Amino acid sequence: MKKINITKILFLSTAIFLLACSNSINNKNDQIKKYSPVSQELYDTIAYMDSVLFDAFNSHNLDKLKTLFTEDLEFYHDKGGLTGYEENMKNFTENFAKNNKLNRKLVPGSLEVYPIKDYGAMEIGSHTFCHIENGKEDCGTFKFVHVWQKKDGAWKISRVVSYGH
Repeated sequence: MKKINITKILFLSTAIFLLACSNSINNKNDQIKKYSPVSQELYDTIAYMDSVLFDAFNSHNLDKLKTLFTEDLEFYHDKGGLTGYEENMKNFTENFAKNNKLNRKLVPGSLEVYPIKDYGAMEIGSHTFCHIENGKEDCGTFKFVHVWQKKDGAWKISRVVSYGH
């Protein structure tokens, strides 16, 4: 009768288990599609509008910000709830008055843009907001969805979903 080597059995069992897990992970990664814009022109347009929006935000230009949102704006925030146009303009004013160097940066590589038939586009991504608190820079990275409406040749945000806070 042959003597069974427990160490070899454990090694082989572990190797088979790891190989199975590796194949499972690779199969799941194969199922995840890499983002590729449906329309490069639309992607470039929304990327540009995102920069216009947050150049105004970072420079605390409330007058410009007011022109980039529809008056029927709905802003859904996972912690703050639902707010509209007027409340958001008031919030911008109050935040800018704090002079705490509030600013936003788009996370590189996170931007996705999808057309919305006969309406505009959906922008999805992640961004980092930073401000000075107690003498130190405080930053957080969050996810967002912006629904852009194109009306009379102008792009404006009609819906915002901000989450992951």
